[in-house]
Amino acid sequence: MKAIIFKEVGEPENLVLAEVPVPSIEGHEVLVQVKAISINPVDAYVRKNKPYLDAVYQVTGAEQHIILGWDVAGIVTGTGKNVTKFKAGDEVFGNFKFIGQANAYAEYVAAPENQLVLKPANVSFEAAAGATMAAMTAWQSIVNSGKVKKGDKVVVHGASGGVGHYAVQFAKHFGAYVIGVSSGENRDFVLGLGADEFIDYKTQVFEELVTDADIVHDTVWSEDDKHIERSLKALKPGGTLLSLIVYPEPELIERALREKNVKVLRVNVTPNETYEQNMEYVAGLLSSGEVKTHISHVFPLEEMYKAHALIQSKNTVGKIIVMP
Repeated sequence: MKAIIFKEVGEPENLVLAEVPVPSIEGHEVLVQVKAISINPVDAYVRKNKPYLDAVYQVTGAEQHIILGWDVAGIVTGTGKNVTKFKAGDEVFGNFKFIGQANAYAEYVAAPENQLVLKPANVSFEAAAGATMAAMTAWQSIVNSGKVKKGDKVVVHGASGGVGHYAVQFAKHFGAYVIGVSSGENRDFVLGLGADEFIDYKTQVFEELVTDADIVHDTVWSEDDKHIERSLKALKPGGTLLSLIVYPEPELIERALREKNVKVLRVNVTPNETYEQNMEYVAGLLSSGEVKTHISHVFPLEEMYKAHALIQSKNTVGKIIVMP
């Protein structure tokens, strides 16, 4: 089968097309013919940085090929002896083996049955693939950690991005009043997702415009917790700050709770006991059309390096998809 491999940490051009064996499957796994692959910022991080590669991909040193990727949509072509959830011909999607070696940049992947769900028939492979890691990250933040409810005021930073555009839609689904923060050129897109207000972070100071938020979904990297400090100012007492990129210092967490009764939580997306249930819920939202995946770019497998160059620019809107 064809796959994208790389043997050296570095630039996007280090990702090259190669012929590799079709993977074998364990008893609890299914073999999936990949129809679409979703590209995430973490993909570029591990490609560029050996510590991330070792930690996230979990390099053992015994790999013949390093194949990145964790998000796919495709068709089941084979099932392990213990599989009961799927059969050959089923269309599925999911984010799997994260953290670990999922080897998703390929024409076929071996995936655990409990980390995939059925793709709705009326949803494209591209849209389903997009709604994997990014959607589950937004869900973990807004729903599981933030416990969003009707009437909450929610600030979503990076509202036009892969995670952010799902976060806006999930918050609206649960009845929140949503303020999307992004650059001005994405105003119409973010409001089109259902956001009630828009703030241009380049020309406006969000913490001066909002001081009574129940939830702030913070996806911004900054030194010394500077952006988190700003987000704290946007919250009302009793609110929740959800940090998806920065690991807040314990002193900041303690001070926020003591001085303002604000919770500061670091959000992680590793699969948990509710993963299947959450994915099934998202599949239903995709099927009904209430939540949509916005796809800004689609590349063929051999142009994976272009997808990586784009995702690491941090200027993408919605999702980037690669199709074998």
